[in-house]
Amino acid sequence: MSTSTSGPCAGWGRDSAASDPVSSRSSLGSPLAGTRVPAFVWETPGELGRAVAGLMAAMIRERRGSGRPAVFALPVGSSPTGVYRELVRQHRDEGLDFSEVVVFGLSEFLGVALDQPQSHAARLREHLLDKVNIRPENVHLFDGAVSPFQAATDAAAAERAIADVGGLDFALLGIGGNGHVGYNEPFGPRTSPARLCTLEAATRKAAASDFFGEEHVPSQAITLGLKTLLAARRVALVALGEHKAKIVRAVLEEPATDRVPASLFQEHPQAAVIVDGAAAQLLTARATPWLTGPQTWDDALIKRAVLWLCQAAGKACLKLADEDFLDRGLHQLLRELGPAERLARRVFDSMMATIEPHPAGIAGAGGTPRKRIICFSPHPDDDVISMGGTLIRLNEDGHEVHVAYMTSGNIAVFDHDAHRVADFVAEYNRMFGLETTQSLRLEAEVHRSIQDKRPGEPDLDCVRRIKGLIRWSEAKFGAFEVGCEEAHLHNLQLPFYETGTVMKKPVGPEDVRILRELIERVQPHQIYVAGDLSDPHGTHRVCAEAIFLALDEILAASGFRPEVLLYRGAWQEYEPHEIEIAVPLSPGDLRRKRHAIFMHESQKDDALFPGTDPRQFWQRAEDRNKGTAARYNQIGLPEFYALEAFVRWKGGPI
Repeated sequence: MSTSTSGPCAGWGRDSAASDPVSSRSSLGSPLAGTRVPAFVWETPGELGRAVAGLMAAMIRERRGSGRPAVFALPVGSSPTGVYRELVRQHRDEGLDFSEVVVFGLSEFLGVALDQPQSHAARLREHLLDKVNIRPENVHLFDGAVSPFQAATDAAAAERAIADVGGLDFALLGIGGNGHVGYNEPFGPRTSPARLCTLEAATRKAAASDFFGEEHVPSQAITLGLKTLLAARRVALVALGEHKAKIVRAVLEEPATDRVPASLFQEHPQAAVIVDGAAAQLLTARATPWLTGPQTWDDALIKRAVLWLCQAAGKACLKLADEDFLDRGLHQLLRELGPAERLARRVFDSMMATIEPHPAGIAGAGGTPRKRIICFSPHPDDDVISMGGTLIRLNEDGHEVHVAYMTSGNIAVFDHDAHRVADFVAEYNRMFGLETTQSLRLEAEVHRSIQDKRPGEPDLDCVRRIKGLIRWSEAKFGAFEVGCEEAHLHNLQLPFYETGTVMKKPVGPEDVRILRELIERVQPHQIYVAGDLSDPHGTHRVCAEAIFLALDEILAASGFRPEVLLYRGAWQEYEPHEIEIAVPLSPGDLRRKRHAIFMHESQKDDALFPGTDPRQFWQRAEDRNKGTAARYNQIGLPEFYALEAFVRWKGGPI
């Protein structure tokens, strides 16, 4: 078994972390400083996917050139989807040949049949294997629809098959929220082979949305073991999104421990961690780069450092003194751009300039025209959850405010709600003596389909339409609560979303066309776009991508595009140094915003996809808005009841 690192993948691991980790055809660039495993950051998932796919493509070509198959262990999930999309593109457009590639599935849920949407085997086939020219005999996937005894037998067979092909060349691994890789959970033995294992509550909770409820998630899974994965010649651990930032920091900056299985790859000589900018945000080299060495200070870095110092020293900005900078490692900044008073005033004035009670001006005041505005809401409730107070202000200021609901949100409605609506229509018709045959037939069909449906199985079209109608009705009344007019509400139902399952299609030309037509029809002066990178299923990111594609087309055609402001949803908020516009909210504004969120009754009290945050969405929104105001107050800015935050889009992906 050769472990040579010559050829296209030379320099991959820590032994040569300072050099180019692969050939010029597929370079990851320079690793971050101060990590225990070579770590590489790509700002967007698309860039990351292309980079990792480039590594794999280089390995496929290298092995083919030497007369050997490339042997991969591959996962499913949101992290590798972009990698597979790029590999498929290279196969289609560049002739990347998979005929000599051998693939082992990383894991599978026990009790999940191959035809179920949650099957890892089905997803791997859908995203990669069925779209390339890989030989069926070279594909080794676990079958979850077997007995525990057979699962253990299959795991042992997988170990023998890996040995027969000379071991794994490359293991592509996602990093779970608790640090698991595959389904090797915390405190599992690092000497474990492929096996049947029990899933932790945190892992089952993370998978709950795929199964439409945590109670439907299997308690066991088959997985390649740590011993097998640690023996792979090269390993890439991948993580996307802000919700992975804490565990990424643990993997890269804290000592290796069985409590965080992914950290054990610190011991692997040819491992690398590859993350997007959101997942990297808590790493020292990204969060506090001045602690890793000399910096080139620009306005953005000065603001971040001074605001960090305010928090670290527990002082308002204008109270900072030279010794605060010296005590906390900011010698260079003080020496080059000090004294403290000058730096503090510079940042204080910059933060004061972010406070904007009227983000589009007041129509008719001082010659300000009445502006047309579009708020794009990925889900039917993102508008009021994320910027309900700003929508109130924009309407009160006399502007023409449109809200475009990009997806139906139908998968986030409980079955019993759809059944209740169908029953209501049947009872209504019966009560008033209207024609009841069709409504009774519909109610019976809905009841039967819900009763017979397996967890996670797509709904019938009639059920999806009822669920979509529930969300659309809630969205309208939520928008009315913040002052919008019905004629300015747009139910787009972008095609990429309408799969009936949690897994969505990539954005396509039809999605972009729908968005472009709306923008060109309304001709807005200002657009608000969800820039929330913590949405666990990536809908916000995908919707933003589609909007930006439409805006790029408009810019190319007309030479103009409107001002674009990014907001964040129910998952995360911008840090103070990132905020460019902060809209103050009064207690009355926040109360109206809460009432608007309450209009989304199907998401209140017990939402189908709440994420890992136990608070209801209205509580998250209020805590976030009040928390932003408190952070402004802590650095010595005017004290507000609540603030909604925005940043300006400068072009390119988020």
